Amino acid sequence: MANAKASKPRKENSPIVKSYLIAYNFIETFGWLYLLYQLVSYYLFAPNTKSLYETVKWSLIIFQNAAVLEVVHAVIRIVPSNPLITAMQVASRVIVVCGVILVTQAARETIGLPLALFAWAITEVIRYGNYTLNLTGGVPYIVTWLRYTTFIILYPIGVTGELLCIFAAQKEVGETKIFTIEMPNAVNFTFDYQIALWLLMLLYIPIFPQLYMHMFTLRRKVLGGTQQKNK
Repeated sequence: MANAKASKPRKENSPIVKSYLIAYNFIETFGWLYLLYQLVSYYLFAPNTKSLYETVKWSLIIFQNAAVLEVVHAVIRIVPSNPLITAMQVASRVIVVCGVILVTQAARETIGLPLALFAWAITEVIRYGNYTLNLTGGVPYIVTWLRYTTFIILYPIGVTGELLCIFAAQKEVGETKIFTIEMPNAVNFTFDYQIALWLLMLLYIPIFPQLYMHMFTLRRKVLGGTQQKNK
């Protein structure tokens, strides 16, 4: 799922913390821009000697998992993000990447992968770019507008891609029993990863609308406030 808030600085941050946040957001901006370049090149320019997953594998692993630091930032209060909301947003992506795409072939071959990558990459380039500019002196209105407008289309596309990846993976998980613990065993414990993926898909039903509407609330607050100020 898309992220609503991330590394926006707190006014009381020290120069060291501010420099760290600038570096973090700049690296994430560049990383997702590079992944977007890989994605576009795969379909438009480069000969398809490798699969899409093989093309973007390391960029996806590195720059998506680096988002875990956003939860740390929120918890230690160097950014004003809500730790719980941030954790929910980051966890959904990390689970899809590490628990679905990295471990099943089916998730890598579904149309859900390019859909998710397309939505994630554009969203994150804009989002991290917005935070980098905010930290370094000012954000042009067009960047702010893109930040709080493109999600209207990209958020549903990204969620659709995530769900398609999970749905494709759950069948393979059921057949291979990956991450599944069956009885009997020494600890007298059972775990069915296929059922866990079913439950994960069901969680999107209550969570997605809440996060999506939260973004509309932020949009009204930010863009509405800006328009009123300009008037």
